[in-house]
Amino acid sequence: MSEYVQVSTATETEEQAIALAGGAVQRRLAAGSQIAEVKSVFWHLGEYGTGMEWQILLKTTVERYPELEAYLLENHPWDNPEVCAVPILFGAERCKAWISDSVAGDES
Repeated sequence: MSEYVQVSTATETEEQAIALAGGAVQRRLAAGSQIAEVKSVFWHLGEYGTGMEWQILLKTTVERYPELEAYLLENHPWDNPEVCAVPILFGAERCKAWISDSVAGDES
């Protein structure tokens, strides 16, 4: 099993995405985040829809994931946000070390 995961969620506005990602990184629940505007196609409340959203990708360790998930669910502007994690199967050793050090609280 991988020691690292990439976690995704989305918000309605860029400001919400920056605030949510920034809080996670500042709390050292994630090493870093990327935010991008995306077009989403989805089912919501029984209805088909499309719309623009701001996707947030965060890198963390499997060990820190439960705290990151709890933070995202508690601070997300939506009642039932999508929060998903996928394993990082391969990655540069220095990148993986950066993730570990960042969420451990080191000043690397």
